[in-house]
Amino acid sequence: MDKQPTTSAERISIPQYAMALAHIASLRSEDPFRKVGAAALDFDNRVVGTAYNGLAPGFDAPVGFWDNRDDRQKFMLHAEVNLCSLFKRGEVKLIASTTMPCTACMQTLCAYGIQEIYYGEVYHESAAPEIAETYGIKFEQITDYPLG
Repeated sequence: MDKQPTTSAERISIPQYAMALAHIASLRSEDPFRKVGAAALDFDNRVVGTAYNGLAPGFDAPVGFWDNRDDRQKFMLHAEVNLCSLFKRGEVKLIASTTMPCTACMQTLCAYGIQEIYYGEVYHESAAPEIAETYGIKFEQITDYPLG
């Protein structure tokens, strides 16, 4: 049976596509309390990379490490930081993150010249909306995407 071609009306948007990729990346997080994923797309909307929050590569957490969220939080690398390790400044147009970037991650994204940021969950302790407005970065919550 031949499948009918997808029409542009049925095609998901680039932000939805990026958010779905970020969601899939979040499933790799080892953090039992908060799983965050992120995806980066270049100026042709090609995927540059995906990342998730977790520990530094090669670090094996000792027994009991995950038991106390406050104690282990300082060792966690945020998804956005892990993502920025995959590209150089000016190579990426947009990122999508399953959670709004924290203030420090938003500052990092600004330093990398990101022009558009899409996020799923709101993070109330972040100055990201104000930073985005100041620097003229498109900043938008996306909750309607595949897997979301």
